[in-house]
Amino acid sequence: MDEEAVAVGGEAATGSDAAALADELQFLVGALVRQVRAVSPAREVTLSQVSLLKRLDREGPHTVADLARLDKITHQSVAVSVAGLVDRGLVRRTPDPDDRRRKLLAITDDGKRLLAERRDAGHENLTDAIAGRLDDAERTQLSQTLVLLRRLLD
Repeated sequence: MDEEAVAVGGEAATGSDAAALADELQFLVGALVRQVRAVSPAREVTLSQVSLLKRLDREGPHTVADLARLDKITHQSVAVSVAGLVDRGLVRRTPDPDDRRRKLLAITDDGKRLLAERRDAGHENLTDAIAGRLDDAERTQLSQTLVLLRRLLD
């Protein structure tokens, strides 16, 4: 495949067509993420709830207001998602030591286990797909592409 052209929506787009590349990248990454998540453990949680669990796991306890602000979603949406997580024992509410009127949300051990199960199931599925669908040259090309994707994060 020509380094300057990438198939986008069935047509070749030049490397300078950043908008078309961005659209295709966003579509493909989203589809890949959905495919990986589809094989995750059956304990049903929404994508929003998984996102909240991941944030609490990475960053530690937050209030509902903090989570809403950080994820740029409504307080009400976060409160509904959190209620489901609390009901399932994946998140616990504790008093904020700085302001006893507020509640801090923290991920529980069950919540951490759920994230690990989802991550492992998705990783295994992706590993199998890479090993089974891509030949050696394509895996090398994918490896080189990952370098470019990391640069987009900088």
